[in-house]
Amino acid sequence: QVQLVESGGGLVQPGGSLRLSCAASGSIFNIDFMGWYRQAPGKQRVAVASISNSGSTNYADSVKGRFTISRDNAKNTVYLQMNSLKPEDTAVYYCNAKRPSTPLFNSWGHGTQVTVSS
Repeated sequence: QVQLVESGGGLVQPGGSLRLSCAASGSIFNIDFMGWYRQAPGKQRVAVASISNSGSTNYADSVKGRFTISRDNAKNTVYLQMNSLKPEDTAVYYCNAKRPSTPLFNSWGHGTQVTVSS
């Protein structure tokens, strides 16, 4: 019922910046949590950053101080500003969301590729 479309990925040099966007559409009512996740080749998908309906944010230690998650409720969009990018940030980035007392939606999209390389 909820469709999430990621965009904004690309190729960037170490130390560079990118801003990812995740646009939500469909049955977006009662969304109380949105988050960014990433998956590198051969690795599990892991959480990167999240934001609740109250504005509370959470970050993985590996990105703390470099990434910032934000949300524009009017646009039904969540963003991930990524600064000081490192090669280890290379991954496919996904967003997801949930409603109160439910797990994340089981409908992962194609994600957006972020490649950090010289």
